[in-house]
Amino acid sequence: MKHKTLNRMLLTALFAALTAVGAFLKIPVGTISFTLQVFFTCMAGVLLGPYWGALSQIIYVALGLMGVPIFTEGGGLMYVTVPTFGFLLGLIPMAFVVGLLSRKGLSRLPWLWLRLAVACVVGLVVLYIVGLPYLYLTLGGAWSISKTLVSGCLIFLPFDALKIVCVVLLGVRLLPILRRFEQ
Repeated sequence: MKHKTLNRMLLTALFAALTAVGAFLKIPVGTISFTLQVFFTCMAGVLLGPYWGALSQIIYVALGLMGVPIFTEGGGLMYVTVPTFGFLLGLIPMAFVVGLLSRKGLSRLPWLWLRLAVACVVGLVVLYIVGLPYLYLTLGGAWSISKTLVSGCLIFLPFDALKIVCVVLLGVRLLPILRRFEQ
């Protein structure tokens, strides 16, 4: 097995584990909690690229669905009925989009930090596009659309912005090191 592939496999497993850890570093806010899952998902996309980054999140979600208690409220197949499960599903395309845009999709942007920031913002939009409708539908009309937007998205945006700033600062430092290490 090639050195680069082995490194990617190890980092993929690491980011699946870090996302699980990020689920437990939480501040509960009603139905949803502030966690670090978005941070680790963005880092996975930035450092691993679209396919390996998305694979790390597929592994995380699959392990949780198999019963490993790594989601914020446990695990198991019944977790699909939890209103916030859509956000867990959204981590997969989020990592893919962040990886794709940070590597190739925004290559015309002049600075790496700008490319990473835009990639993370677009990835966050993807996460909310998947998570918010799932939240709304699983609550069965208990929340209005406006309450879903406020309670499921708007209150999290300042914390999400802070996480993106941290991803950009770390990504700008770590990407060149990772690229040298893989050569």
